[in-house]
Amino acid sequence: MKALKWHGARDLRLEIMERRPLKTGEIRIKVAYCGICGSDMHEYLHGPDSIPVSAPHPLSNSVAPIVIGHEFCGTVLETATDVAGLQVGDRVAVEPEYRCGHCTYCREGRYNLCESMGFVGLMGDGGMAEEAVVPAYMAHVLPRSLSFRQAAVAEPAAVALHGVRQSALRPGDDCVIFGMGAIGLLLVIMARHHGAGRIIAVDIDPRRLQLASEVGASDTVDASHGDVVRKVRELTGGAGAPVSFEAVGRPETLKGALGVLSKGGEAVLLGLMPEASIDTFDLVNRELRITSSVGYRGLYPELLELMASGAVDAERIVTHTVSLETAIRDGFERLAFAGDAIKVLVQPQQPVGI
Repeated sequence: MKALKWHGARDLRLEIMERRPLKTGEIRIKVAYCGICGSDMHEYLHGPDSIPVSAPHPLSNSVAPIVIGHEFCGTVLETATDVAGLQVGDRVAVEPEYRCGHCTYCREGRYNLCESMGFVGLMGDGGMAEEAVVPAYMAHVLPRSLSFRQAAVAEPAAVALHGVRQSALRPGDDCVIFGMGAIGLLLVIMARHHGAGRIIAVDIDPRRLQLASEVGASDTVDASHGDVVRKVRELTGGAGAPVSFEAVGRPETLKGALGVLSKGGEAVLLGLMPEASIDTFDLVNRELRITSSVGYRGLYPELLELMASGAVDAERIVTHTVSLETAIRDGFERLAFAGDAIKVLVQPQQPVGI
């Protein structure tokens, strides 16, 4: 089978891999679509960030080179003999978090914080291939009305839904979302679904701000023109917002996410940045809170039903679909440098409709 493997920064290779036999508890999937995630871009441009290159990951037992990609869905081709609840032919979305099942966090149901947490496509072979092998616990059967293109966006949608639920956002509350990439736009969608009041989207790209308006933002702020904090306070009658979301991963947007808060407000961090400085005097003086959010837990069945019912339209963030053969040039390179892509789906099989 064909697969796109990560060998190093700016070194993805389309290779032919042999099928390996299934191990206990595994399934084989014919991949329909695999999205390119921001974390995939980090690995492509300057990795390794999360990909193991010297010691194998404790749950996948894998080390680079690995098949990249963790936002994927497809059809079950084969199941190990001990797998129950899944059948050949089932259409599934993959919830790609590894979990050990026995650490304190897993026993408490907080498996996204597993002591050995990781993701297929980063810590083990993933879905940017014609076929993928994953633990059966990762697979969720799709509602009949949910297309593969919709299911391909379930993983980042779960990130956004978990982020909103980690927050103190209440129906009617205003919120500010920094960064209108895939996660930021999905945060807009999820905040709107949650019943937020005024949703203020912040970015420097007019095209992304326009899309933010189309998916539910009440107001947009172009951070390349003027003072974002001042503008947000004008929009909120001088008070600021009780909740902000940082989905960029830059110190300046963290500063903005704190600056736009009303007293007692909360900034929720989803973007990844190595380090940043904060004004702790202001943090304490205004009694602000910082919350972080990683991955998701226990959301997929509900999320897939929300998407199938039309209550959440996550597919609206998809801007491009490319083949496995052109994924580097038309996917990774386009996301890095063209500026016109938000969510790119890789379609490993020959196009047969959606």
